[in-house]
Amino acid sequence: MMPKFNTVSTLRLNTCHRDLQVIFKHVIDYMNCSILCGFRGEQDQEQAFKEGKSRLHFPKSKHNISPSMAVDVICYPIDWDNFQRHFWFAGYVLGVADRLYAEGKIHHRLRFGGDWDRDFDITDEKGLRDLVHFELMV
Repeated sequence: MMPKFNTVSTLRLNTCHRDLQVIFKHVIDYMNCSILCGFRGEQDQEQAFKEGKSRLHFPKSKHNISPSMAVDVICYPIDWDNFQRHFWFAGYVLGVADRLYAEGKIHHRLRFGGDWDRDFDITDEKGLRDLVHFELMV
């Protein structure tokens, strides 16, 4: 049986930009994952900042735009400490996004919070490493 988003993940994904919806509707066809966060209002953004999950105050995050230009997604089985799984999943997501972009099905490139500069070198990252974060590049 193919994976599918549950109601909560679907509602969260629906707060996101169409390109993010297209990408993750393709991803879920082959990879079981959960949408942790799409749009984030002021209170939630300030909480994320306070907890060190974001370096940005409201309204500077791409999560604070409606529809959201950012989404946080984790694959199953969930293991927050399995960094290899996060990077493997991100590689899959970025591959799907690159294909959809090349085919003209989405209009923005995708960036991953574990490789902010998109140079495929994760050893040169400075600052917050956000391994569940994906955002559209504008």
